[in-house]
Amino acid sequence: MPLAGIVRRIAALFVVAALVAGCSTTSETLNVAPQAAPEKYAAIVVDASNGRTLFQAYSTAPRYPASLTKMMTLYLLFEAMQQGRVSKTTMIPVSDHAASQPPSKLGLRRGEQIETEAAIRALATKSANDVAVAVGEYLGGSEEGFARQMTAKARQLGMTATTFRNASGLPDPEQRTTARDMAVLGMALRKHFSQHYYYFSATDFTFRGKRVRGHNDLLGRVNGVDGIKTGYIRASGFNIVTSVNADGRKLVVVVMGGDSARKRNDHVEELIVRYLPQASGGSLASSLFTPAPAAPAAAMPVDVVTSQPQTLAAPMPDGTPVPMGVSAPVPVAEMR
Repeated sequence: MPLAGIVRRIAALFVVAALVAGCSTTSETLNVAPQAAPEKYAAIVVDASNGRTLFQAYSTAPRYPASLTKMMTLYLLFEAMQQGRVSKTTMIPVSDHAASQPPSKLGLRRGEQIETEAAIRALATKSANDVAVAVGEYLGGSEEGFARQMTAKARQLGMTATTFRNASGLPDPEQRTTARDMAVLGMALRKHFSQHYYYFSATDFTFRGKRVRGHNDLLGRVNGVDGIKTGYIRASGFNIVTSVNADGRKLVVVVMGGDSARKRNDHVEELIVRYLPQASGGSLASSLFTPAPAAPAAAMPVDVVTSQPQTLAAPMPDGTPVPMGVSAPVPVAEMR
């Protein structure tokens, strides 16, 4: 073997050894990154009753949200409904740009319209890209204008490291988020729009007489799971934000960068089993994340994995970002 190859292998062994040493408190009982590329994986488990972080791994490292983006698209749609600007029966027009989006989609055609309630179900369950763009154009005047609204709302919610560039989550090198920010958004949806939260629990819906199945296989599989959203593009791996409400305890679990939906789901289930007993009882946290302790504390490095309870400030310092290893859009194999 050439000398350069030997050096690379030795360096890789040192990296693995360092990670094992740094994660020894967790690795014996928890599969930290199940079949996930290190530059894609991230996770966080939050006690939704008090905002405490029970587990985190790379939770402030930049990641691609994929279709988790549609959580914000729906947040702004729910907000428009709350403000009376849109009703469930409002008809949303479909432009050529919206109709031309790649799958996953409903297959809407230019000039058609979709009722707002059907649009909500298509976003929450089917993760339809054509519908996401139609909603964005309707609320923001253009998809670009809507993306600016999405980013502004993210800042208002305390999502300090998220930038949106489109309404769907289709590949864009500048559309970034973190597992921590996705947990904030998941909690905000439930807290601010509890009357609409049931949409995220649906496993299918009927559109124009046809049954449309969803992508969230944890619904009905794991006790207490009642939403919320999956996502996938090649650059992100398999992502999910999961809400759990069981035995008076509530969690929000985010896993990003899985190699497959099954492996991602297995990891989420493992996190639920491990951390649900540690969650406190009570209603949803009065604030999305509880304030930082009075005594100043160093920011948690993003390359540290911990299962010790932590209290996230809002906002939490970003720390040193982990390189993504992807600097440009990649072809879409499947968008969920």
